[in-house]
Amino acid sequence: MAGSLKTYLQDPFLDRLWREIRQVGPLRSVSLDITHVCNLRCVGCYYFEEGMDSHQSPKDEAVFDDFIQREKARGTNFVTIVGGEPSLVLHRIKKIYDNFHTSVATNGIRKIPFKGLENLPIGVSVWGDHQTDKTLRGGDKVNVFQKALKNYRDDPRAFWYYTVAPGYAHELEHVVERCIENGNNVLFNYYSYSGEKGQGGALDFQQGFDNVRRAIDKMIERYPERILMTSYFNKVISTGRLFDEKWGYEVCTNLSTNNEINFERFQNGKPYNPHFRAYNADFSSTRRCCTGIFKDCDSCFDTWEHFSWVMINLKKHLATKQDFTNWLTTMYLFYLISRLVDVEAGLSLLPEIHRRVRQPEAVLDALS
Repeated sequence: MAGSLKTYLQDPFLDRLWREIRQVGPLRSVSLDITHVCNLRCVGCYYFEEGMDSHQSPKDEAVFDDFIQREKARGTNFVTIVGGEPSLVLHRIKKIYDNFHTSVATNGIRKIPFKGLENLPIGVSVWGDHQTDKTLRGGDKVNVFQKALKNYRDDPRAFWYYTVAPGYAHELEHVVERCIENGNNVLFNYYSYSGEKGQGGALDFQQGFDNVRRAIDKMIERYPERILMTSYFNKVISTGRLFDEKWGYEVCTNLSTNNEINFERFQNGKPYNPHFRAYNADFSSTRRCCTGIFKDCDSCFDTWEHFSWVMINLKKHLATKQDFTNWLTTMYLFYLISRLVDVEAGLSLLPEIHRRVRQPEAVLDALS
């Protein structure tokens, strides 16, 4: 293994990416529901579909402060802030930001201020064009996308976390154009309803994500300097395949290590993050994983979960230089999105990253 790795790193570009990641050091991460309250009710939102808001966030600020001190003592150095809607508790975002590397996901309705949070990575959600987003997230009343565009125009911290459903792949090009015209970069996610029966129709993940994958690959070819996802990573998530493995609970790596529901899984020999916990909004209890309590993991197409799946499986990517390049660029993009490496320099590397990771079918699809 070491010999192969040493050989691959003789490539100056790969060596640069490797060294920048190594300089950051190991990440010991948790996911935190910073509030149980939200100002939207998006169709099929995992958080409310599975009743995660039953764990209510304490009003007593001392409880939150104690959580921060416990996690610092445990060695946590990275917190992914979710909810609920984090922008409703700005003072708590600031406390996490001041104590950990962090990133936050928001619906974009309320702007997270720049002052004091200058290096905060902000993933701004969008699910489709203005009408689709208004229907699925704004209850046909609120133009969520328009509000978020205004709030985060030319904000260097913000990237669009664009969740695409199988039946809405045709909207992808126009939405990406709007996001880039707004001065932001784009990362993609894949819609899967968390309920047992699903939504059906255009939202049904069982249709597969072939059209979505092809549409994303076309955007990578068109905007290589703006898309925060490679064609390799796009294929891994949308197909649920990593070499000989199929995505599901048995290979998921972001599972709460202190939750007994996962203890049997940890015995199967598949790698997992030994530090990880997904904290509920009470700041003490944990659930099975980031996005589920009862959800069938086979229906999970969450980008962050799949980042971890690739990142923790370095050994599987050492057979060839291309495999290693696929792994390293995925790893680097996570660090870049999370602003753990120099952002301006990292963004300048995006076109070369995409050039090296192009999947043959992605190029053919982009030309068709």
